[in-house]
Amino acid sequence: MSSQEYPQQAPVNDKEINEKDTAVADPSSADSDIEKEPVHKQDGVSRVEAITSVFTKKALWITFVLLYLCLWSDSLMINTQYALEPYVTSAFSQHALLATTNVMSSIIGGVSKLTIAKLFDIWGRVEGFSLAIGLLVMGMLMKAACENVQTYAAAAVFYWVGHTGLQYSVDVFTADLTSLRNRGIMFGLNATPGIANIFAGPALAEEFLYKNGVVSEFGWRWAYGAFCIIIPVMASPVFASFFIHSRKAKKLGILPKRNTGRTLPQSIKHYLIEFDVLGMLLTSAAFSLVLLPLSLAGSQKDKWANGSMIAMEVVGVLCLVGFFAWEKWFAPVQYLPFKYLKDPTILGACVCHFAMYLAIYTWDIYLSSYLQVVNEVSVRDAGYILNSYSLSAFIMMPITGLVIRYYTKPKWIALIAVPLMALGTGLLVYFRHPGTNVGYITMCQILNGAAGGILSVIMPIMVMASVTHQEVAVVLALHSLFASIGSGVGVAISGAIWTQLLPGKLERYLPADLKSEALTIYGDITVQLSYEYGSPARDAIVQAYGEVQRIMVIAGAAFVPLVLLSILVWRNLDTRNLKQTKGTVF
Repeated sequence: MSSQEYPQQAPVNDKEINEKDTAVADPSSADSDIEKEPVHKQDGVSRVEAITSVFTKKALWITFVLLYLCLWSDSLMINTQYALEPYVTSAFSQHALLATTNVMSSIIGGVSKLTIAKLFDIWGRVEGFSLAIGLLVMGMLMKAACENVQTYAAAAVFYWVGHTGLQYSVDVFTADLTSLRNRGIMFGLNATPGIANIFAGPALAEEFLYKNGVVSEFGWRWAYGAFCIIIPVMASPVFASFFIHSRKAKKLGILPKRNTGRTLPQSIKHYLIEFDVLGMLLTSAAFSLVLLPLSLAGSQKDKWANGSMIAMEVVGVLCLVGFFAWEKWFAPVQYLPFKYLKDPTILGACVCHFAMYLAIYTWDIYLSSYLQVVNEVSVRDAGYILNSYSLSAFIMMPITGLVIRYYTKPKWIALIAVPLMALGTGLLVYFRHPGTNVGYITMCQILNGAAGGILSVIMPIMVMASVTHQEVAVVLALHSLFASIGSGVGVAISGAIWTQLLPGKLERYLPADLKSEALTIYGDITVQLSYEYGSPARDAIVQAYGEVQRIMVIAGAAFVPLVLLSILVWRNLDTRNLKQTKGTVF
């Protein structure tokens, strides 16, 4: 961005950080109810403040409802596709690659949020929202039409970038339309569509998947195709609301005009620098290449003796080193805003988000398969049990937001989540074995979900309370990036354990006449389910599943203490008198 348009933020030194910390952390000071704003604001921030200034109270609440409906359709989509995913990879006899496809999409989805955040601040909120919807629809179309697992993996990346971008967009819209004190309430309410959709999604997936009691070849394709229509239709009213009010602000002369004075080549060069495309590519390549071999090596003939696995690790590490060197010495505009990580509250919230997702995703990705194979439950019921985590979280989130409204020091509320998470994950170690009643697994899911719901509201509130409105979009993106890396690492660990251990255990426990079929059974959940429950073959599969899943849960439990340590470093911020937003807000 040129200095004539939006002056770049000056580097922040330790003195400036300490001054800002004092101003924000001490709500009793005379200036604590006034936002420490930069003299210049980027165009996206200025435009949204101009738009919200012409909102009436009625228009504000209509916009909240429209955003809620958009999240409702996204929630239904995500819960439906979670139930379908094992069957899509199994359609290509690559059930074990469930983890691999999720590693790529998680990492790239997280990295992309910082780019979307810059787009939000430089171009505008609606433009970023439009990009997210476009990428999501593209990914769903590719999933519906894919003919091999490679195309499906590429589609998963587009889909996940769009899906996380959509959720992130609504979070930023909500931040723009609320005061800091009430923001937790709206964040919590925005999660409640999941309460219905955790039941509707698996049931809808089952309706698409089965035809006359048999898995349909095209069922999951129709499901993805349907959401290519549903999502844009539900998002259209949000576009209309912001378009109408932007025209109103323009007529009143309060909407900033866009006139860069640059030619097309100059604009291309400008945005390549501003979005730090090289930094983004290096980050995506580094984490993907380091984590992918963990889930891929087990499916290779020579495992870690395969040269390509070692090469990916080496290149990934070199990309990571290159990224830090580029950002420190060469990047005109830094992609990763390191200055915010000097704030203990922002750093602690980011690490907490990373650890929470890491602990859960080390065992979550194969839970649906485990429930169907080991506990003999249907696709729908497996989805219900899996989503009991989400149900618990979605109930706790608005309650947490309401508590923050009246008890305005969120740090101490966050500490309540730690024993819930420790208990939920610890009990899973005991209950994750064949023969356990699914009720105990559901109980653990509920405990973990309650912890996740509390933290999911408080963590973004803490990072936003540490900055001005100008910086809200970028710190939310930074916070989300750590969650994506955490889930990527967790899924990679999960995939590594699954691919390294399950084939050998299947070969060990399967009857002699089926040992040659071990890899075929390993690669397809429909083949696993085809053996009658109680038969020697099914008993062997169940035993192998139980032993591998228990190791996964132990790995996840090892990261729970990091959640506690990361919360303890937060400053004890009081949200009561911190003012960020302008215009008509809640």
